[in-house]
Amino acid sequence: MYELSIEREFCAAHAIVMRGEREPVHGHNWRVTVIVAGDTLDADGLLCDFHEIERTLDTILAPWQNANLNESEPFDEINPTAELIAREIGERIRRTLPDGVQLLSASVTEAPGCRATYRPALDR
Repeated sequence: MYELSIEREFCAAHAIVMRGEREPVHGHNWRVTVIVAGDTLDADGLLCDFHEIERTLDTILAPWQNANLNESEPFDEINPTAELIAREIGERIRRTLPDGVQLLSASVTEAPGCRATYRPALDR
């Protein structure tokens, strides 16, 4: 199996609700890591085009850059936790992957040592 890892960063604020209490709005320099995998390479020796995944990830993150996530879709309707941000990114990436390439994980790091990872069920 071959794996590709794509990383990006964005700056955004959020305030999550925990145990019924909303915390103060605060910002993070979020680090996003997406890992995709597949068993076969194409005729050029590539699993898939890195640049396509980078463009997709950039498109996903662009509306959140320098924004309050609580005011940005879909987090204006759901709690903008690191776990749900990772899931949102992962599912949106997963829908764009070519045949034979699967999302292994999407991780979001809020601060050093604080990371949430989403891993969908794999196709087999």
